[in-house]
Amino acid sequence: MREPGPLRWPEWVREPERGRVREGLRAYRLIAGMWIRSTMAYPLSFVMTLVSGLLVTGLDFVAILLMFSRIDVLGGYSLPEVAFLYGLSATSFGVADLLIGSAGRLGSRVRDGTLDTLLVRPAPVLAQVAADRFALRRLSRIAQGLLVLGYALTAADVDWTPAKVLLVPVMLVSGAVIFGAVLVAGAAFQFVAQDAAEVQSAFTYGGQTLLQYPPTVFGKDLVRAVTFVFPLAFVNWVPAARVLGRPYPLDLPGWTVYAPPLVAAACCASAGLAWRAGVRSYRSTGS
Repeated sequence: MREPGPLRWPEWVREPERGRVREGLRAYRLIAGMWIRSTMAYPLSFVMTLVSGLLVTGLDFVAILLMFSRIDVLGGYSLPEVAFLYGLSATSFGVADLLIGSAGRLGSRVRDGTLDTLLVRPAPVLAQVAADRFALRRLSRIAQGLLVLGYALTAADVDWTPAKVLLVPVMLVSGAVIFGAVLVAGAAFQFVAQDAAEVQSAFTYGGQTLLQYPPTVFGKDLVRAVTFVFPLAFVNWVPAARVLGRPYPLDLPGWTVYAPPLVAAACCASAGLAWRAGVRSYRSTGS
């Protein structure tokens, strides 16, 4: 059997860009590893933080359970179907928050001038910002989302086919990328509006909470905005309609259920442009 060759980059990726990607991944790994070792130096404290975080994030789903103790369906969706939407959005956001959530602190770095120390280091700024204070405790959100998703997959009345089975991991990966792109774009906005952390949270934490519920409980204008302006609907609403056998939001064509990877790629490209524009516009804090 022939030995596998080295991993090759696509021809359209220029060598300088490949080098910066490698540098960024290496810097991210080193910085995140430092914070992980710091966290694991006190394992009992980490376990207690993880368990408490799991209980706190679980209160969101407890609220849904209490709601369904009084009703049978919500917007035409049963409890397992709502749990399916909840598990997808919570897990996807949890992965993005774990890997890039620290970027939300960029505004404070801009205000106090500590961002300047990152700019002079021989490593991409985005990698340093994303890995700074890497919080392993955020695994609790991922675990809680996976638990709810596991319940939904076993309890929901779904006629599983190979295409539907494949859609589940595609939704999780694409959703994490879309949320990550929103986090990066929000961080880039903080170069201009230094006190915009709450605005960023409205589109990240608020968007994740929005996607926990069926699109049928919201007005069409809001659904249009979440589909065509901030395409969070492709995290779960659109592809989940195919899995659950529900009508597509806004009567979208059937092929859109397979569009989340393309939407994720477009979001990454837009977030990358926004980040570059933000870095180039930064002029330090002055004296």
